[in-house]
This record gives sequence, C-alpha cells and structure tokens, in this order.
Amino acid sequence: MATNLELFADYFQIHLMDDDSEATETGIDDVWTEQAVLDGLGVGEHALAIGTAVNVFVEVTIDLLAGQPDDDSDDFDHVVEASLNLTSGRLVVAGCTDYLPDAARFDMPAGWTRVRTSRRNLEAAAFPDPECEDEPDDKEEIRIQVWPAPHSQPNIIKRWTPPDV
Repeated sequence: MATNLELFADYFQIHLMDDDSEATETGIDDVWTEQAVLDGLGVGEHALAIGTAVNVFVEVTIDLLAGQPDDDSDDFDHVVEASLNLTSGRLVVAGCTDYLPDAARFDMPAGWTRVRTSRRNLEAAAFPDPECEDEPDDKEEIRIQVWPAPHSQPNIIKRWTPPDV
C-alpha cells in the first residue's frame, strides 16, 4: 500500500519517528554530524532524520511492506537504510517543523523495522532552471519503504554528491 504526501523539508530534512516518542525524546536534535549530512541520514534513539537536497516542499511516497523489497537503487540518486523501533506500532512521518499532532501516521507491526529511503531528481531540485520555475521536474522525490526486520546498522546503499557549482 503506497501513500503520497507533500512535506515541507524545512532545514533540509524530514523526520520519521515512533508515535509514542515525544519530540524532545527522539534524540533527533543531535544527529546531524558532518558524516550524517554527507549520508543524508541522521539516526536518533527513537527517530530518523532524512536529509533532503532542498529546503522546500518534497514529494514523499510511503510504502508499508511485509518484507525486504528488491534492490532498485539504479532508479534513484541516493539510497540509505536504517533501523527504527516502532514500539507503538505507528510510524509518524513529518517535516521537521510540522505540527506533530497533524502529521501522517501509519500502522505497522510493533517492534524493529527497517526503513529504506530512496531519493531522486536531486540535481534538478537543488539546481533548478531559473526559466522553468515550479516545474514538476524540479521537485525532489523521496520514497520511504518500511518493513519489519531485526535491528541492524545503517547502510548507505548509493550516495549522491552534489556537483561543484
């Protein structure tokens, strides 16, 4: 089942967290090390911060899966995975400055889940053609796949590096 969202990637990030965690308990405030910025992935105790190439609205698709999906990283610019403990069995997906009570929520089996975040159209979104403002081709697209899986270390499957401008 896929759900499409449009989220404001304020401060170049969106957040995923367990519904039982309080924003102050997620540990997300301190995740942006130099390496996490390069990886586009900040891992907190109860939440994940997904880096974006832009500080505007992004298209997000959430796929809740029963098991690990096939590798289709060739279709994306940047792909990362990390584990998230959904003790409540509900995943919250939001822009980092969104009002959390209004954020999208998704039911999942309680316990450890694996989250694969695949991002594409990064160069066009980060460096849009000034003559083609607000074109759909200029939007960053993020697909978030979530499935039950034991805890494991974060994995950078494919890395996008912005061009020197």
